[in-house]
Amino acid sequence: MNQLIEISKEYSIDITENQCEQFKTYFELLVEWNGFMNLTSITEKKDVMIKHFLDSMMAAKYVDLSGKTLIDVGTGAGFPGLPLKILVPELNVCLLDSLNKRVKFLNEVIDRLSLSGIDAVHMRAEDGANNKLYREKFDFATSRAVANLSTLSEYCLPFVKQGGKFISYKSDDCEEEINSSKNAIKILGGKINKVESFVINSLDGEVLGRSLVIIDKLSSTDKKYPRKAGVPSKSPL
Repeated sequence: MNQLIEISKEYSIDITENQCEQFKTYFELLVEWNGFMNLTSITEKKDVMIKHFLDSMMAAKYVDLSGKTLIDVGTGAGFPGLPLKILVPELNVCLLDSLNKRVKFLNEVIDRLSLSGIDAVHMRAEDGANNKLYREKFDFATSRAVANLSTLSEYCLPFVKQGGKFISYKSDDCEEEINSSKNAIKILGGKINKVESFVINSLDGEVLGRSLVIIDKLSSTDKKYPRKAGVPSKSPL
């Protein structure tokens, strides 16, 4: 895992030896738990380092997360929220997922890494965004979920306070998706600020084109959004 320190430096991301040890433990738990539940199809150490850990940390290059609050919606095995928390210890994180067994895994990682200022919550995004404890309470929302940007915006923007940002992790081939989502984002109180595109080079020569779609929360989201469970994905705005 020491390779992660060197690789991250190439992207101007500095990781300490202690953080590297945390990533090592995270990887070991990911592989262990993946043996009896479906967390990820990516399990080779070099692939996890690049495609999960490094990719997740890239948001910290473009926004200042220190001392902020972040909710990771549909976090799955903790990406990108957990790597961002490891990288920026002062970041307060809520990991939200609809599957309780994934939340149990996340709590095990949090406990083993002795992390504070982070919680894993078992809840659907539609329910969480309508809960007064979470609605418009966060500086940032993130998602690496596989869904179109219109749907993800309906899930995520209601969590973001005015002046905050929603950061959607996408491939580099997302221009059409971005253009088709602009009206939905406007309805939800947001506006696309910028798209940060970059490439990540894997250790076996594979080049991964990635984009971070950074959306500003300009105004409060109408209380009718998000719509009831299942509707945002079946009928995007």
